[in-house]
Amino acid sequence: MTEFVSRWRAALAEELPAAIELRHRLHADPRASGDEEDTARLVAAAIGAGAGERAAKTGRLIDLPGQHPGPAVALRAEMDALPVTERTGVAWASKSGLMHACGHDVHLAALVAVCRAARRTGVPRPLVAVLQPREETAPSGAQDLVESGALEGHDVDTVIAAHVQPRLAYGVVSAAPGPVNASTDEFEITVHGQGGHAGYPHLLRDPVLALSQLVVSLQQVASRRIDPVHGAVCTVGRIQAGTAANVVPTTASALGSLRLMRAADRENALDMLADITHSTARAYGCTAEVRINPCEPVLVNDPALATAAQSWLLRGGADLDVDFRSFGADDFAHYCGGGTRGLMLFVGLGDTAGARSLHDELFLPGDDAVGLVADALLAGYLAAASGPEYPPLSATGP
Repeated sequence: MTEFVSRWRAALAEELPAAIELRHRLHADPRASGDEEDTARLVAAAIGAGAGERAAKTGRLIDLPGQHPGPAVALRAEMDALPVTERTGVAWASKSGLMHACGHDVHLAALVAVCRAARRTGVPRPLVAVLQPREETAPSGAQDLVESGALEGHDVDTVIAAHVQPRLAYGVVSAAPGPVNASTDEFEITVHGQGGHAGYPHLLRDPVLALSQLVVSLQQVASRRIDPVHGAVCTVGRIQAGTAANVVPTTASALGSLRLMRAADRENALDMLADITHSTARAYGCTAEVRINPCEPVLVNDPALATAAQSWLLRGGADLDVDFRSFGADDFAHYCGGGTRGLMLFVGLGDTAGARSLHDELFLPGDDAVGLVADALLAGYLAAASGPEYPPLSATGP
């Protein structure tokens, strides 16, 4: 390992205490998607490289110059919280009805530590800190950043991120090539029937009955219409109908999501969803409307970046995983293709996070997760900055 990397790691270790204090401040004062202005200001000030350029409305792009000219490596962290009432009980818990229940506070603090250490040691390739808004909503902050051309304006060709993951054992870092997160599309279905008195069902066309069968039938999209090697998940998360026990309503509606791990399946799966919906409604004498809200594409890690990151993670002493994939979705997928290549690393928390899954009211990674995520971001940067097309890292400096 080069002296430069050793110096960066040493500087990073010295930055962690302040980063953990920042993590507590961010966790105690979370902001909703689209309302991250104060968070962006606080994080930019902590990095100490200026206010940066405003992007995606409330986001920031902050430049750290490199020794060698050429494209920059972006390190991305998300700023928004979820509408979850926290029940962790820690002194720095949120009390606002919003919560960093997906680890974004950890990601931001880790990014600050890496950037502050980078300012002290210098870096070979330019580094851009991406403080990204609206990861939890659609249209997302990542989509805005990509479509606006903001990254092109900073000459970014590679984007790196790391995400905490309780489904991986503590301390394990996954750097898997290819698809690692699913695409997601939200759908809303409204079934129209003929309502009336519950005692005269033969005179009616019950949309609740049709919708109930439809919820079951939609599972065919995942279980019988998509190659199980690649997989799909169809979830109905909300059903609404009726106002009284003895009245059959005129309409019934459902809200759900469709997730796929292969981009080629997406259009066919959405067509199947619409076909099953209309056919099932018609079988019960009803009609149906389907509205699709496209959210995120499949997140595909660049294979060369993943392989290089694996090497740096092992050199740094991490326990490595190369197979982890999740049907969760992340708008980081928008950075993976087109003008930039991307790498999402997953950092294992195991049973140390207080909850088995993300988005839980008890989810609380330990403060040591800040260092774990920072180490992963560092490995991702080194993977991008040490390829054959870039000048090598010197033994005495970047």
